[in-house]
Amino acid sequence: MGIEGGTAQEIADSVRGLLQEGALTVGATLPPVRQLAAELGVNRNTVAAAYRTLVLAGVAETRGRGGTVLRDNRDAGEQEGSAEGTPLTDLASGNPDPALLPDLTTALVGLDVTAKLYGGATIDPGLADAAERTFADLTAEITRAGWVLSVTGGAVDAHERILAAYLSPGDQVAVEDPCFLSSINALNHAGLRSVPVPVDAEGMRPDRLRAALSGGARAVIVTSRAHNPTGVSLTAARAQELQQVVSQFPQVLVIEDDHYSLLAAEPYRRVASAGTQHWALVRSVSKFFGPDLRVGLLASDEATAALVSARFGPGTNWVSHLLQRLTAALLNSTTAETAIVAAADTYRRRAGMLVTALAAEDIAVRGPQEGLNVWIDLDVDAQQVGAALMRRGWLVRAGRSFSAATDPARNAIRVTIATMTESIATTFASALAAALDDVDRSARRRRPPTRTALLD
Repeated sequence: MGIEGGTAQEIADSVRGLLQEGALTVGATLPPVRQLAAELGVNRNTVAAAYRTLVLAGVAETRGRGGTVLRDNRDAGEQEGSAEGTPLTDLASGNPDPALLPDLTTALVGLDVTAKLYGGATIDPGLADAAERTFADLTAEITRAGWVLSVTGGAVDAHERILAAYLSPGDQVAVEDPCFLSSINALNHAGLRSVPVPVDAEGMRPDRLRAALSGGARAVIVTSRAHNPTGVSLTAARAQELQQVVSQFPQVLVIEDDHYSLLAAEPYRRVASAGTQHWALVRSVSKFFGPDLRVGLLASDEATAALVSARFGPGTNWVSHLLQRLTAALLNSTTAETAIVAAADTYRRRAGMLVTALAAEDIAVRGPQEGLNVWIDLDVDAQQVGAALMRRGWLVRAGRSFSAATDPARNAIRVTIATMTESIATTFASALAAALDDVDRSARRRRPPTRTALLD
């Protein structure tokens, strides 16, 4: 490989130089510590320190027995969103229906646009009051004295700030598998190691979470309701089981993502236990007020709030008070509340349209599901199904995009139902059935002949 150096810093600089020159490539596995130490004539601790330096810099990641692997921290990763300019019918975006978002006109007309200068509170008082009602279900469970409010630039911003406050590159984080795209990207960018925990019809599996935490995961991110991409919400029994698991690991950071909150039919069910030292419940407004309203509401223990707020200073940085006031106005608006209730009902009906249409084609969907997407497990290669659908004019998201595993192989597709109609549902279901037949026939043609066939 040409790695040189006699000190940890020299070795790390050599690796970075080779990566920049192209002599080493992203995805390459660095030599084992013992091997490189012998080749360079240095102590193994020197090489180990060099590798730690690379991990801390985000240049490499450790994969246990898989070794230390070079990574590209400039890659933003696969993103949610519409495919601009595509001629295909886009059922891959993950976006809400713009027609179901509340009209901002009234709220904007009456908005207090007084300039916010340096100094003073970073959280708008009106939003703080509105947040009291937003987190009323949490208050009912742990009392108001049990949590502190923070405001961030959306849910992902909240996750990144919390993880950065407690973890270091190379640390393990237990996540749902399949996992939300933005969570995968955020962990990769931070140099954190995802530990996949399978999701079934009731949510994250407690036995696998226990294994992940026993194996050294220092944090867990779990979705309370309308898990993206599967649409699963935690059942009461499952939430209790998960709570029992995390109670055995009080030092583990617990982040609960409740992105669908005001649209959800299921109640919020807490995972953090009474003994959990550091926890956070994150609620954004993007699903019901629109993704461009970059505001996240964060309820957490006092220590976590202090760490998050440390980077939000009245003289340095804060979430725009104009955005905070607009969010507060919408949360206080009966018109917006009516729009949210209507949107929630519409999304459930639209998901039902697709599930019914799929059933008519003998395509089963695990349920119940909630949210803006429907998750469809397949028994054939999902990538090939996606390609076959594209040839028929449809764009969906392949399941492997949501895999938290290092070597993803998930045969499923995610279909966004936000703008679904009866006609689209019926036509798409027919196209999917045809695509499945195409892939199945292709697989049979490639399958080697059986021994019986050879004897014939």
